[in-house]
Amino acid sequence: MSREDFRNLPLHKKINLLYTEGTFIVGIRYYTHKVNLFLLGQEYIEVFYNHKLDKIDNIDFLNTGHSRMKFYLDQIQLPL
Repeated sequence: MSREDFRNLPLHKKINLLYTEGTFIVGIRYYTHKVNLFLLGQEYIEVFYNHKLDKIDNIDFLNTGHSRMKFYLDQIQLPL
């Protein structure tokens, strides 16, 4: 599945795909979200869960240039 195909999926299908075919890597706290990092095939994908609203706000591919990377790299070794 291409990145574009994944991005075009409805949220519930992204969730199902990640939880059935993906591998959970690590979870971090980032401002108002718990961000779970998954590996799906060769792609890292972040799931942004807003615990105050009890909902997933966003699911997207890991942006390795984002400052959030330091939180992941403190806990695990990611191939960049």
